[in-house]
Amino acid sequence: MQYQLVVEKSRWATLKRKLRRVTKKTLPYSFSERLQKLKVIYQGWINNFRLGSIYTKLKKIDEWLRNRLRYCIWHDWKKPERKRKNLIKLGIKQGQAYSWSRSRMGGWAIAQSPILGTTITLSRLRRKGYMSMIDYYSKVKL
Repeated sequence: MQYQLVVEKSRWATLKRKLRRVTKKTLPYSFSERLQKLKVIYQGWINNFRLGSIYTKLKKIDEWLRNRLRYCIWHDWKKPERKRKNLIKLGIKQGQAYSWSRSRMGGWAIAQSPILGTTITLSRLRRKGYMSMIDYYSKVKL
């Protein structure tokens, strides 16, 4: 018979609440500051629960966290013209960047759509200093 350690639901909720607090779009953190604060939170949490079977739930929360970061970036760009210029810098054609920058979708919907999913990719986030929770978990699990 094999046993499996499981993390309590309230602990997942606490992790998500702490991550949500740091990725609140209106907090005046720089992107690197925000990443540093996130890293402290999730590394401590993962170190605490690494013996449990947390991979699949952690993967879902990691995807959610990346969308939160994209949302923060979109919010930081503020004006449609700045959004357009930044989308062009990220490799989007001018016409497409113009229409995406003037989208009437909300910021959270934009963060989950191809608009930011294809431009602010995981590799770009990594270059800015983001380490995914899954990568960290893979490094520390026994």
